[in-house]
Amino acid sequence: MIKNQLKTTALLATLTALLLFVANLLGGRFGLMVGLVLAVLMNFGTYFFAHKIVLFMYRAKPADKRRHAELYSVVKDVAQRAQIPMPQVFVIPSESPNAFATGRNPSNGVVACTEGIMRLLTRDELRGVIAHEMAHIKNRDILIQTIASTIAGVVGYVASMAQWAAIFGGGGRDDEGGGNLLGLLVLAIITPIIAMIIQLAISRSREYLADETGAKIVKDPLALASALEKLDRAIPRNPLRFGHASTSSLFIANPFSAKSMLGLLSTHPPMDERVKRLKEMKV
Repeated sequence: MIKNQLKTTALLATLTALLLFVANLLGGRFGLMVGLVLAVLMNFGTYFFAHKIVLFMYRAKPADKRRHAELYSVVKDVAQRAQIPMPQVFVIPSESPNAFATGRNPSNGVVACTEGIMRLLTRDELRGVIAHEMAHIKNRDILIQTIASTIAGVVGYVASMAQWAAIFGGGGRDDEGGGNLLGLLVLAIITPIIAMIIQLAISRSREYLADETGAKIVKDPLALASALEKLDRAIPRNPLRFGHASTSSLFIANPFSAKSMLGLLSTHPPMDERVKRLKEMKV
């Protein structure tokens, strides 16, 4: 757990260093400040209202306490074990097996499960999945992802300014030999890609941490490992038919594609590695 926390800290520090590099290369504070203000405002709205947008996007409805009695029972049990307030429980009308959590802090937590995952998994496996989602809430991953998105957003905005500056021959601190123009082009093209890769690496790091934290909450890593193996087989055969790929990082497994063509651009770690780590855990 400490290793994953340190990795997240290191990645955030790298992302911040990239931002400072961008600001220095551009040679001006105004663009940086404008980008920072815009990114903060955008992510402020995301932080406070994204859960409502995502629930609407996936047609999620509040779970019925009688019809979904087992789900309520599992969520309540895991919340007590995790020592966090009982989150709101929603059900997504889809046979594609999956689940996600959102909420800016433990007092505003939301857990959503598809109808398919409740049919596919045993109670112990479902409890492992819910524990993973509770771990995201407990570890305040929404806040961490918002910080990462804010920094990456500023990098992208300032890089866009650099692109226009390069197009119109904008100078900076040093125009000799066209060095600054080359620097602006590198800034405009390369740095947003690096920022995106780091942001996705943070997402994958938090998934590993949620697996570990969730397994420790219920003291049953094998149940979560078994659930992930079932999801890995079932989702490609029955992916989600609605929603948007931009929200796929919220789910315990990518709801639209179980595999990524390039690991660096994946929102989730490789499933076989997640399962391997869980099976090797000692609780």
